[in-house]
Amino acid sequence: MNKKYTLQENPFIVPTTDGKYIGEHFGLATNGDRNISIAHMKAPPGWSEPFQTPEFDEYTFIIKGKKQFIIDGETIVLNEGQSIKIPKNTRVQYSNPFGETCEYLAVCNPAFDMATVHREEA
Repeated sequence: MNKKYTLQENPFIVPTTDGKYIGEHFGLATNGDRNISIAHMKAPPGWSEPFQTPEFDEYTFIIKGKKQFIIDGETIVLNEGQSIKIPKNTRVQYSNPFGETCEYLAVCNPAFDMATVHREEA
């Protein structure tokens, strides 16, 4: 029987060097889907990424803890239960300067791709 759904039980664990956990459930790395990516993330205290200007919309939902965003010069802190949409071609920096791990879901449309994230040199 041909199933009309895809059950994801083994996300692709993206290798990182900064202590961040990234488990991509759907997207380029997991199943080659270029339309959307869905990832479960855990950012340790003190974690940050360089500024970037992605060619995709990114939605973030905070499961636990807090996460800081600097968007076009404005600093925003999201808390547990809050979410945000950052439209494509927006300059943003993600970080966790707080004392606890931040756990969240990230959804990118189209899918996250290192070739289209446009991270700035640190």
